[in-house]
Amino acid sequence: MVLLRLFSFLMGHVSLVVRGEFLEKFVNMAASRGIYLWDITRLGNDRMRVKVRISDVRPLRHIARTTKSCFKVVERRGLPFMLNRMKKRKLLAVGGVVFLLTLYFLSSFVWFIQVTGNERLSSEEIKKIAAGAGLKPGAAKWDLDAKLVENTLREKISSVAWVGVYVKGTRVTIEIAERKLVQEDPHRNDPAHIVAGKAGLIKEVLVLNGQAVIKEGDTVLPGSILISGEIKEEIKPEPANQPLPEGQEPPEPQYVSRFVRAKGIVRARVWYEGYGECRISETLEKLSGRQKTSARIKIGTKEIIIAGPKESPYRHYQEKQTVKSLPKWRNISIPVEVRNVQYMEIIKERMTYGQAGAKKIAEQKAMQEVSAKLPQGEKITEQRLEQVNTAAEEELVRIKAFVETVEDIGTIKPLKAAEEDKD
Repeated sequence: MVLLRLFSFLMGHVSLVVRGEFLEKFVNMAASRGIYLWDITRLGNDRMRVKVRISDVRPLRHIARTTKSCFKVVERRGLPFMLNRMKKRKLLAVGGVVFLLTLYFLSSFVWFIQVTGNERLSSEEIKKIAAGAGLKPGAAKWDLDAKLVENTLREKISSVAWVGVYVKGTRVTIEIAERKLVQEDPHRNDPAHIVAGKAGLIKEVLVLNGQAVIKEGDTVLPGSILISGEIKEEIKPEPANQPLPEGQEPPEPQYVSRFVRAKGIVRARVWYEGYGECRISETLEKLSGRQKTSARIKIGTKEIIIAGPKESPYRHYQEKQTVKSLPKWRNISIPVEVRNVQYMEIIKERMTYGQAGAKKIAEQKAMQEVSAKLPQGEKITEQRLEQVNTAAEEELVRIKAFVETVEDIGTIKPLKAAEEDKD
Protein backbone atom coordinates (compact mmCIF):
# COMPACT_ATOMS: atom_id res chain seq x y z
CA MET A 1 0.00 0.00 0.00
CA VAL A 2 2.79 2.44 0.88
CA LEU A 3 4.68 1.65 -2.32
CA LEU A 4 1.51 2.23 -4.37
CA ARG A 5 0.97 5.62 -2.70
CA LEU A 6 4.61 6.57 -3.34
CA PHE A 7 4.33 5.51 -6.97
CA SER A 8 1.13 7.54 -7.29
CA PHE A 9 2.87 10.63 -5.92
CA LEU A 10 5.76 10.26 -8.36
CA MET A 11 3.45 9.68 -11.34
CA GLY A 12 0.84 12.16 -10.10
CA HIS A 13 -2.76 11.61 -8.98
CA VAL A 14 -6.02 13.55 -8.89
CA SER A 15 -9.10 13.67 -6.68
CA LEU A 16 -12.41 13.21 -8.51
CA VAL A 17 -15.99 13.87 -7.46
CA VAL A 18 -18.12 11.26 -9.25
CA ARG A 19 -21.86 11.88 -9.67
CA GLY A 20 -24.38 9.23 -10.77
CA GLU A 21 -26.94 6.67 -9.71
CA PHE A 22 -24.75 3.60 -10.13
CA LEU A 23 -21.65 4.51 -8.13
CA GLU A 24 -21.04 0.93 -6.94
CA LYS A 25 -21.07 -0.25 -10.56
CA PHE A 26 -18.59 2.51 -11.39
CA VAL A 27 -16.17 1.29 -8.69
CA ASN A 28 -16.58 -2.38 -9.59
CA MET A 29 -15.93 -1.77 -13.33
CA ALA A 30 -12.83 0.26 -12.49
CA ALA A 31 -11.51 -2.54 -10.27
CA SER A 32 -12.23 -5.21 -12.92
CA ARG A 33 -10.18 -3.25 -15.47
CA GLY A 34 -7.21 -2.84 -13.08
CA ILE A 35 -7.79 0.80 -12.24
CA TYR A 36 -6.79 1.44 -8.62
CA LEU A 37 -9.09 3.80 -6.70
CA TRP A 38 -8.35 4.77 -3.09
CA ASP A 39 -9.68 7.06 -0.35
CA ILE A 40 -13.22 6.43 -1.57
CA THR A 41 -15.59 8.69 0.43
CA ARG A 42 -19.38 8.95 0.11
CA LEU A 43 -20.58 12.57 -0.18
CA GLY A 44 -24.27 11.72 -0.56
CA ASN A 45 -26.63 9.26 -2.23
CA ASP A 46 -25.40 10.08 -5.73
CA ARG A 47 -21.90 11.50 -5.09
CA MET A 48 -18.55 10.18 -3.96
CA ARG A 49 -14.94 11.31 -3.89
CA VAL A 50 -12.08 9.10 -5.06
CA LYS A 51 -8.39 9.38 -5.84
CA VAL A 52 -6.85 7.92 -9.01
CA ARG A 53 -3.56 8.12 -10.90
CA ILE A 54 -3.29 10.50 -13.89
CA SER A 55 -2.78 7.64 -16.34
CA ASP A 56 -6.13 6.08 -15.32
CA VAL A 57 -8.28 9.19 -15.81
CA ARG A 58 -8.83 8.64 -19.55
CA PRO A 59 -10.07 4.99 -19.18
CA LEU A 60 -12.49 6.19 -16.47
CA ARG A 61 -14.33 8.32 -19.04
CA HIS A 62 -15.53 5.20 -20.86
CA ILE A 63 -16.65 3.64 -17.54
CA ALA A 64 -18.50 6.87 -16.66
CA ARG A 65 -20.41 6.83 -19.98
CA THR A 66 -21.29 3.15 -19.48
CA THR A 67 -22.62 3.70 -15.93
CA LYS A 68 -24.31 7.01 -16.88
CA SER A 69 -22.05 8.88 -14.50
CA CYS A 70 -19.85 11.94 -14.71
CA PHE A 71 -16.84 13.13 -12.75
CA LYS A 72 -14.98 16.33 -12.13
CA VAL A 73 -11.33 16.87 -11.12
CA VAL A 74 -11.26 18.82 -7.83
CA GLU A 75 -7.65 18.38 -6.75
CA ARG A 76 -4.31 17.64 -8.39
CA ARG A 77 -1.40 16.22 -6.42
CA GLY A 78 1.99 14.71 -7.17
CA LEU A 79 5.40 15.47 -8.62
CA PRO A 80 4.27 16.26 -12.23
CA PHE A 81 1.92 19.00 -11.02
CA MET A 82 4.60 20.44 -8.70
CA LEU A 83 7.07 20.60 -11.60
CA ASN A 84 4.45 22.21 -13.80
CA ARG A 85 3.83 24.92 -11.20
CA MET A 86 7.56 25.46 -10.89
CA LYS A 87 7.80 26.09 -14.65
CA LYS A 88 5.34 28.94 -14.30
CA ARG A 89 7.34 30.39 -11.38
CA LYS A 90 10.91 30.01 -12.55
CA LEU A 91 12.25 32.70 -10.25
CA LEU A 92 10.72 30.97 -7.22
CA ALA A 93 12.18 27.65 -8.34
CA VAL A 94 15.62 29.16 -8.83
CA GLY A 95 15.39 30.85 -5.42
CA GLY A 96 14.41 27.55 -3.78
CA VAL A 97 17.33 25.74 -5.39
CA VAL A 98 19.74 28.51 -4.36
CA PHE A 99 18.37 28.41 -0.81
CA LEU A 100 18.84 24.63 -0.59
CA LEU A 101 22.37 24.84 -1.96
CA THR A 102 23.23 27.66 0.45
CA LEU A 103 21.75 25.69 3.36
CA TYR A 104 23.73 22.61 2.36
CA PHE A 105 26.91 24.68 2.03
CA LEU A 106 26.47 26.32 5.44
CA SER A 107 25.71 22.95 7.06
CA SER A 108 29.16 21.81 5.97
CA PHE A 109 30.77 24.07 8.59
CA VAL A 110 30.97 23.96 12.38
CA TRP A 111 29.02 26.79 14.00
CA PHE A 112 28.42 25.58 17.56
CA ILE A 113 30.83 23.89 20.01
CA GLN A 114 29.53 22.40 23.26
CA VAL A 115 31.64 21.04 26.13
CA THR A 116 30.09 18.52 28.53
CA GLY A 117 31.37 16.50 31.50
CA ASN A 118 33.83 19.12 32.77
CA GLU A 119 33.58 20.08 36.43
CA ARG A 120 36.92 21.59 37.42
CA LEU A 121 38.12 22.56 33.93
CA SER A 122 36.72 25.65 32.24
CA SER A 123 34.90 25.27 28.92
CA GLU A 124 36.75 28.28 27.47
CA GLU A 125 40.12 26.68 28.17
CA ILE A 126 39.05 23.43 26.47
CA LYS A 127 37.70 25.32 23.43
CA LYS A 128 40.95 27.31 23.17
CA ILE A 129 43.07 24.13 23.05
CA ALA A 130 40.62 22.52 20.60
CA ALA A 131 40.92 25.58 18.33
CA GLY A 132 44.64 24.96 18.11
CA ALA A 133 43.83 21.51 16.71
CA GLY A 134 41.48 22.96 14.07
CA LEU A 135 38.13 22.84 15.91
CA LYS A 136 36.59 26.31 16.06
CA PRO A 137 33.39 28.02 14.85
CA GLY A 138 33.48 28.35 11.07
CA ALA A 139 35.81 25.38 10.53
CA ALA A 140 34.95 23.16 7.57
CA LYS A 141 33.78 19.72 8.57
CA TRP A 142 35.73 18.04 5.75
CA ASP A 143 38.99 19.43 7.22
CA LEU A 144 38.12 18.49 10.82
CA ASP A 145 40.12 15.61 12.34
CA ALA A 146 38.23 14.49 15.45
CA LYS A 147 41.00 12.08 16.51
CA LEU A 148 43.59 14.87 16.35
CA VAL A 149 41.41 17.08 18.60
CA GLU A 150 40.96 14.23 21.09
CA ASN A 151 44.71 13.46 21.23
CA THR A 152 45.59 17.16 21.59
CA LEU A 153 43.23 17.64 24.53
CA ARG A 154 44.54 14.50 26.27
CA GLU A 155 48.16 15.57 25.80
CA LYS A 156 47.80 19.19 26.90
CA ILE A 157 45.39 18.66 29.82
CA SER A 158 46.83 16.18 32.28
CA SER A 159 43.68 16.06 34.41
CA VAL A 160 41.64 14.62 31.51
CA ALA A 161 41.17 10.85 31.55
CA TRP A 162 39.09 10.52 28.37
CA VAL A 163 37.93 12.76 25.51
CA GLY A 164 35.29 12.19 22.83
CA VAL A 165 34.54 14.54 19.90
CA TYR A 166 31.19 14.03 18.15
CA VAL A 167 29.98 15.92 15.07
CA LYS A 168 26.23 16.22 14.56
CA GLY A 169 25.07 18.69 11.93
CA THR A 170 26.63 22.09 12.60
CA ARG A 171 27.22 21.28 16.28
CA VAL A 172 30.29 19.59 17.74
CA THR A 173 30.13 18.12 21.24
CA ILE A 174 33.31 17.61 23.26
CA GLU A 175 32.73 15.09 26.04
CA ILE A 176 35.27 15.23 28.87
CA ALA A 177 35.92 12.71 31.63
CA GLU A 178 38.14 14.22 34.32
CA ARG A 179 40.48 12.18 36.49
CA LYS A 180 39.11 11.60 39.95
CA LEU A 181 41.56 12.83 42.55
CA VAL A 182 41.38 10.36 45.42
CA GLN A 183 42.29 12.07 48.67
CA GLU A 184 44.05 9.63 50.90
CA ASP A 185 42.93 9.52 54.49
CA PRO A 186 45.92 10.58 56.63
CA HIS A 187 44.59 8.42 59.48
CA ARG A 188 43.99 5.30 57.40
CA ASN A 189 46.76 3.38 59.21
CA ASP A 190 46.12 4.73 62.72
CA PRO A 191 45.29 2.08 65.36
CA ALA A 192 41.55 1.54 65.75
CA HIS A 193 38.92 -0.85 67.09
CA ILE A 194 35.93 -2.22 65.23
CA VAL A 195 32.89 -1.47 67.38
CA ALA A 196 29.19 -2.28 67.02
CA GLY A 197 27.22 0.34 65.13
CA LYS A 198 23.93 -1.11 66.41
CA ALA A 199 22.63 -3.77 68.78
CA GLY A 200 22.44 -7.36 67.59
CA LEU A 201 23.14 -11.07 68.12
CA ILE A 202 26.52 -12.10 66.70
CA LYS A 203 26.24 -14.70 63.96
CA GLU A 204 29.66 -14.66 62.26
CA VAL A 205 33.09 -13.19 63.08
CA LEU A 206 35.90 -12.97 60.53
CA VAL A 207 39.11 -11.34 61.85
CA LEU A 208 41.63 -10.06 59.29
CA ASN A 209 43.66 -7.94 61.69
CA GLY A 210 43.33 -7.42 65.42
CA GLN A 211 41.91 -9.58 68.21
CA ALA A 212 38.29 -10.74 68.48
CA VAL A 213 36.57 -9.71 71.70
CA ILE A 214 33.24 -11.40 71.01
CA LYS A 215 32.17 -14.76 69.65
CA GLU A 216 29.20 -16.26 67.87
CA GLY A 217 26.05 -16.12 70.01
CA ASP A 218 27.04 -13.02 72.02
CA THR A 219 24.66 -10.10 72.32
CA VAL A 220 26.21 -6.67 71.76
CA LEU A 221 25.05 -3.10 72.23
CA PRO A 222 25.98 -0.04 70.16
CA GLY A 223 29.57 0.95 70.90
CA SER A 224 30.66 -2.51 72.13
CA ILE A 225 34.15 -3.49 70.94
CA LEU A 226 33.94 -6.35 68.45
CA ILE A 227 37.51 -6.62 67.16
CA SER A 228 40.14 -4.91 69.29
CA GLY A 229 43.03 -3.01 67.75
CA GLU A 230 45.13 -3.87 70.83
CA ILE A 231 46.85 -7.23 70.53
CA LYS A 232 48.38 -8.50 73.78
CA GLU A 233 51.37 -10.84 73.41
CA GLU A 234 52.84 -12.77 76.34
CA ILE A 235 56.48 -12.15 77.23
CA LYS A 236 58.05 -15.53 77.70
CA PRO A 237 60.71 -15.49 80.49
CA GLU A 238 64.07 -17.06 79.89
CA PRO A 239 64.24 -20.63 81.23
CA ALA A 240 65.65 -20.78 84.78
CA ASN A 241 68.91 -22.70 85.31
CA GLN A 242 67.76 -23.92 88.69
CA PRO A 243 64.36 -25.21 89.77
CA LEU A 244 62.17 -22.98 91.93
CA PRO A 245 62.45 -23.48 95.69
CA GLU A 246 59.78 -25.65 97.23
CA GLY A 247 56.57 -23.72 97.97
CA GLN A 248 57.41 -20.78 95.65
CA GLU A 249 54.92 -20.16 92.82
CA PRO A 250 56.09 -19.23 89.33
CA PRO A 251 55.81 -15.51 88.46
CA GLU A 252 52.61 -14.30 86.77
CA PRO A 253 52.87 -13.99 82.98
CA GLN A 254 53.55 -10.52 81.61
CA TYR A 255 52.08 -9.11 78.42
CA VAL A 256 53.10 -6.43 75.97
CA SER A 257 50.51 -4.63 73.81
CA ARG A 258 50.81 -4.08 70.07
CA PHE A 259 48.40 -1.64 68.47
CA VAL A 260 47.02 -2.14 64.94
CA ARG A 261 44.10 -0.99 62.85
CA ALA A 262 41.48 -3.70 63.29
CA LYS A 263 40.05 -5.24 60.15
CA GLY A 264 37.36 -7.83 59.75
CA ILE A 265 33.69 -8.61 59.21
CA VAL A 266 31.20 -9.06 62.04
CA ARG A 267 27.75 -10.12 60.90
CA ALA A 268 24.90 -10.09 63.38
CA ARG A 269 21.17 -10.61 63.54
CA VAL A 270 19.53 -7.18 63.83
CA TRP A 271 15.86 -6.46 64.52
CA TYR A 272 13.72 -3.52 63.40
CA GLU A 273 10.22 -2.53 64.40
CA GLY A 274 7.54 -0.54 62.57
CA TYR A 275 4.02 0.61 63.35
CA GLY A 276 1.00 1.31 61.13
CA GLU A 277 -2.65 2.05 61.72
CA CYS A 278 -5.77 2.60 59.62
CA ARG A 279 -9.36 3.49 60.40
CA ILE A 280 -12.09 1.13 59.24
CA SER A 281 -13.86 4.11 57.65
CA GLU A 282 -12.58 7.64 57.10
CA THR A 283 -13.22 10.80 55.11
CA LEU A 284 -10.55 11.69 52.56
CA GLU A 285 -10.02 15.08 50.95
CA LYS A 286 -8.63 15.44 47.42
CA LEU A 287 -8.52 18.06 44.68
CA SER A 288 -11.25 17.68 42.05
CA GLY A 289 -9.26 19.49 39.34
CA ARG A 290 -11.69 22.38 39.12
CA GLN A 291 -10.29 25.81 39.96
CA LYS A 292 -10.98 29.53 39.61
CA THR A 293 -8.46 32.37 39.65
CA SER A 294 -9.11 35.90 40.87
CA ALA A 295 -6.79 38.72 39.74
CA ARG A 296 -6.66 41.74 42.05
CA ILE A 297 -4.78 45.01 42.51
CA LYS A 298 -4.25 46.32 46.02
CA ILE A 299 -3.55 50.04 46.40
CA GLY A 300 -2.87 50.82 50.03
CA THR A 301 -5.77 49.28 51.93
CA LYS A 302 -8.16 49.23 48.97
CA GLU A 303 -8.40 46.12 46.80
CA ILE A 304 -9.82 46.13 43.25
CA ILE A 305 -10.86 42.87 41.58
CA ILE A 306 -9.85 42.89 37.90
CA ALA A 307 -11.06 39.45 36.92
CA GLY A 308 -12.45 36.35 38.58
CA PRO A 309 -14.70 35.83 41.60
CA LYS A 310 -14.58 37.87 44.79
CA GLU A 311 -14.88 34.76 46.94
CA SER A 312 -14.43 31.05 46.41
CA PRO A 313 -17.30 29.53 44.40
CA TYR A 314 -16.68 26.17 46.08
CA ARG A 315 -17.88 24.98 49.46
CA HIS A 316 -14.64 23.18 50.26
CA TYR A 317 -11.52 24.60 48.72
CA GLN A 318 -7.80 25.21 49.01
CA GLU A 319 -6.49 28.72 48.49
CA LYS A 320 -3.16 29.68 46.95
CA GLN A 321 -1.94 33.26 46.62
CA THR A 322 0.89 34.86 44.67
CA VAL A 323 1.77 38.49 45.40
CA LYS A 324 3.93 40.77 43.25
CA SER A 325 4.94 44.20 44.50
CA LEU A 326 6.41 47.13 42.61
CA PRO A 327 10.15 47.61 43.17
CA LYS A 328 11.36 50.35 45.48
CA TRP A 329 12.32 53.68 43.96
CA ARG A 330 15.03 55.55 45.87
CA ASN A 331 14.15 53.63 49.04
CA ILE A 332 10.51 54.64 48.63
CA SER A 333 8.03 51.76 48.78
CA ILE A 334 5.07 52.06 46.43
CA PRO A 335 2.01 50.55 48.17
CA VAL A 336 0.76 48.72 45.08
CA GLU A 337 0.46 44.93 44.88
CA VAL A 338 -0.80 42.58 42.21
CA ARG A 339 -2.38 39.47 43.72
CA ASN A 340 -3.51 36.27 42.08
CA VAL A 341 -5.79 34.17 44.30
CA GLN A 342 -6.36 30.63 43.13
CA TYR A 343 -9.32 28.67 44.50
CA MET A 344 -8.98 24.89 44.05
CA GLU A 345 -12.03 22.76 44.80
CA ILE A 346 -11.69 19.98 47.36
CA ILE A 347 -14.07 17.04 47.37
CA LYS A 348 -14.61 14.91 50.43
CA GLU A 349 -15.02 11.21 49.93
CA ARG A 350 -16.11 8.71 52.56
CA MET A 351 -14.04 5.52 52.34
CA THR A 352 -15.06 2.30 54.10
CA TYR A 353 -12.34 -0.36 54.08
CA GLY A 354 -13.81 -2.93 56.43
CA GLN A 355 -11.80 -4.86 59.01
CA ALA A 356 -9.78 -6.83 56.41
CA GLY A 357 -9.10 -3.81 54.21
CA ALA A 358 -8.01 -1.61 57.12
CA LYS A 359 -5.74 -4.38 58.38
CA LYS A 360 -4.05 -4.69 54.98
CA ILE A 361 -3.45 -0.93 54.76
CA ALA A 362 -2.07 -0.85 58.33
CA GLU A 363 0.30 -3.70 57.49
CA GLN A 364 1.56 -1.82 54.44
CA LYS A 365 2.19 1.31 56.54
CA ALA A 366 4.05 -0.70 59.18
CA MET A 367 6.27 -2.35 56.55
CA GLN A 368 6.94 1.03 54.90
CA GLU A 369 8.14 2.41 58.24
CA VAL A 370 10.42 -0.59 58.71
CA SER A 371 11.78 -0.33 55.14
CA ALA A 372 12.73 3.30 55.80
CA LYS A 373 14.92 2.16 58.71
CA LEU A 374 16.70 -0.65 56.82
CA PRO A 375 20.17 0.03 55.40
CA GLN A 376 20.26 0.17 51.63
CA GLY A 377 20.76 -3.24 50.05
CA GLU A 378 20.02 -5.27 53.17
CA LYS A 379 17.61 -8.18 52.73
CA ILE A 380 14.94 -9.24 55.18
CA THR A 381 15.54 -12.75 56.52
CA GLU A 382 12.41 -12.96 58.65
CA GLN A 383 9.35 -10.82 59.27
CA ARG A 384 6.35 -10.97 61.58
CA LEU A 385 3.16 -8.90 61.75
CA GLU A 386 1.10 -8.56 64.95
CA GLN A 387 -2.22 -6.83 65.49
CA VAL A 388 -2.34 -4.62 68.59
CA ASN A 389 -5.61 -5.02 70.44
CA THR A 390 -6.78 -2.59 73.11
CA ALA A 391 -9.36 -3.10 75.84
CA ALA A 392 -11.72 -0.49 74.38
CA GLU A 393 -13.52 -1.05 71.11
CA GLU A 394 -12.48 1.44 68.45
CA GLU A 395 -12.80 1.95 64.70
CA LEU A 396 -9.05 1.57 64.27
CA VAL A 397 -6.73 -1.30 63.30
CA ARG A 398 -3.18 -1.17 64.70
CA ILE A 399 -0.34 -3.34 63.35
CA LYS A 400 3.24 -3.82 64.50
CA ALA A 401 5.85 -5.22 62.14
CA PHE A 402 8.98 -7.03 63.35
CA VAL A 403 11.76 -7.61 60.83
CA GLU A 404 15.07 -9.44 61.14
CA THR A 405 18.16 -8.94 58.96
CA VAL A 406 21.73 -10.25 59.01
CA GLU A 407 24.20 -7.43 58.39
CA ASP A 408 27.72 -6.25 59.06
CA ILE A 409 27.43 -4.05 62.15
CA GLY A 410 31.10 -3.17 62.53
CA THR A 411 32.33 0.44 62.35
CA ILE A 412 35.84 1.82 62.75
CA LYS A 413 36.62 3.74 65.93
CA PRO A 414 40.15 5.12 66.64
CA LEU A 415 41.81 3.91 69.82
CA LYS A 416 42.12 7.46 71.16
CA ALA A 417 38.37 8.02 70.90
CA ALA A 418 37.72 4.63 72.53
CA GLU A 419 40.02 5.47 75.44
CA GLU A 420 38.32 8.88 75.90
CA ASP A 421 34.92 7.14 76.08
CA LYS A 422 36.24 4.87 78.84
CA ASP A 423 37.46 7.84 80.84
